[in-house]
Amino acid sequence: MSCENVERDLDAYVDHELDPDGATAVRDHLSGCAACRRRVAEREALGRLVRSAPYYPAPDRLRARVSARTTRSTSVRRLVTWAAAAVLVVSVGGGIALMRSTATRGDAMVNEVVNGHVRSLMADHLFDVRSTDQHTVKPWFLGKLDFSPPVVDLASIGFPLVGGRLDYLGGRPVAALVYQRQQHTINVFVSPERDGAFAAIDVRLVRGFHIHHWIRDGMSFWAVSDLNDAELTEFARALQAS
Repeated sequence: MSCENVERDLDAYVDHELDPDGATAVRDHLSGCAACRRRVAEREALGRLVRSAPYYPAPDRLRARVSARTTRSTSVRRLVTWAAAAVLVVSVGGGIALMRSTATRGDAMVNEVVNGHVRSLMADHLFDVRSTDQHTVKPWFLGKLDFSPPVVDLASIGFPLVGGRLDYLGGRPVAALVYQRQQHTINVFVSPERDGAFAAIDVRLVRGFHIHHWIRDGMSFWAVSDLNDAELTEFARALQAS
């Protein structure tokens, strides 16, 4: 299956509308295509944002216009749906952000962090660049992000850097740095702190994963792993002090 075929079936795949053979073909392609995996992540992020928006019934006039176009192809209908969703997100997104408390937004981001960590393990997509050399990993992000993430290797204390990738949190691209502790994987999501959107939170246990969050030099860091609390705390403190 080509990238063009995946693009054609992408919405149906995200909405779980493909037949088993079609879904398997898309998954097989995604396992070897980072670009298409990013498209899937973007569509999933948009879907979550749309589902979180308030519902407004369509006016009768709009219902009539939509009904008159029911003969259009499935692909066109999906395109219209996504376009309408994007307009809805743009129009109400600001209001939603103002109404939600910092705690609620923090909880949502914590879930995004855990989902991103689990997704990277399940999809076998830990790396876009695999290297233990920070001078290889850091330059890889140039041109892919509008910021330069700090990258350090902590192999000297038992937490070696093993690579990095481009990922998404809250619909925004972030740098994901990958570290190892024996058989345990640690994901560190790095992005610019945006207007104090998230205060630093204490270590938390969510769905069996420990999370640390801190802010330093205008950058937001989220470290997540199934590593035990004490060792992840040691890792987070070392990374903050580096």
